[in-house]
Amino acid sequence: MIKEVIVVEGKDDVAAVKKAVDAEMIAVGGFGINAKVISRIKEAQKRKGVIVLTDPDFAGEKIRKIIAKRVPGIKHAYIAQEDGIKDDDIGVENATPEVIIEALNRAKVTVEVKEKTFDVQDMFFFRLNGDPNAKERRIKLGNKLGIGYGNANQMLSRLNNYGITKEEFIEAINYVDKELEGKK
Repeated sequence: MIKEVIVVEGKDDVAAVKKAVDAEMIAVGGFGINAKVISRIKEAQKRKGVIVLTDPDFAGEKIRKIIAKRVPGIKHAYIAQEDGIKDDDIGVENATPEVIIEALNRAKVTVEVKEKTFDVQDMFFFRLNGDPNAKERRIKLGNKLGIGYGNANQMLSRLNNYGITKEEFIEAINYVDKELEGKK
């Protein structure tokens, strides 16, 4: 049982999440996030806490940013793109209950005081930028840490904003290296 209220994009997402967990939900209806919806999310955050679980695409990221800007202290849960694809459609509604549960269990809150644990040099050193496999490495790293995929700048921001420790990062990078080594 998830104690927080889960914020998703639409009705199909609500149905998919209900198959995975018993939780209260708010569907924002895509980009149509109005003051009334934000007010409901703020109230939910005050009373129970909120986890935002949007689609792993541009629109989902935009909705997540709109909510995060207006409602401080929310948690973010991410599913990997490959876990949300069915035919040509990408979204939470295509994820299995197991994937949804895993994402919710690994939800991260944005830290109020931003730590500068990681910098641009780390992105290059760990081959997350400027490397032929950088994108694949960021995808695997984001999945392992539960912070979703992002370009190099987004990944750097998430590493710092979600309070990822050096230890967690090194463990995840070692996992990524082993995964990619096994593909050769």
